[in-house]
Amino acid sequence: MAGLLAGCAAPAPPPPAPEEVIKAATGLLTDACLTRRGLTPPRPGQSPPPAAEQQRVTAALFGAGPAELSVALPTGYVVRAHTDGCLAAAQQRLYGDQRRWFRASVIVNNLRPEADSTHRTVAEVRALHHAELDEWRRLRAHALTESTTLLADPPPTGDPRP
Repeated sequence: MAGLLAGCAAPAPPPPAPEEVIKAATGLLTDACLTRRGLTPPRPGQSPPPAAEQQRVTAALFGAGPAELSVALPTGYVVRAHTDGCLAAAQQRLYGDQRRWFRASVIVNNLRPEADSTHRTVAEVRALHHAELDEWRRLRAHALTESTTLLADPPPTGDPRP
């Protein structure tokens, strides 16, 4: 009888995609960071706060002042980021090295535009950037492990961890 009942159970939902797990952990960390700074984390569908408050949230989330990180792409674009915001702290926590993650992710996320601008195939561009792709995979695997652990045992509100 037990075998018959087991066959009638609904199948387990598929596990979330790695990107969704990392995104959820990043959201948890950035929300906690903003809350510790006395700011209200933004929510979809929420009325926007007054302009001054919105600027404080943006600066706390993304960093302020001159960007400390930059990567010049073969397309001619330069991508910049801060190391002092809540997002940077979350990336440092999850990926283990925000600077290396920034560089690898910017390059990997721009392989197709690089191929288009240099008239190479994506496969050719991937071969040129094999070291960055390996670094991206390694750091992403680290972030997935950290994210899974964090989401299984989230820090209490007010926890000083980024």
